[in-house]
Amino acid sequence: MAETKSSRKSLMRISAAAAAAGVSKQTVEYYILIGLVRPIRRSGRGRFFDDALVARIRLIRRLNESGYTLRAIRETYLRDR
Repeated sequence: MAETKSSRKSLMRISAAAAAAGVSKQTVEYYILIGLVRPIRRSGRGRFFDDALVARIRLIRRLNESGYTLRAIRETYLRDR
């Protein structure tokens, strides 16, 4: 079955993903560094994220702003993901 354009995931670069999540590019880079998120795809043209990862970044940010440490978030909420 041929894949149609509408059935493909909408991918965005790190800057667009950060903007969509309401955080800085440096925040997303830090989340990658400590293992909270992982780009869907990496290429010579950059790192790419989908809507699910943007939602995950928003969740991490909200939990962190609520007082949870990034370590607690990783160990408790993101353990199975």
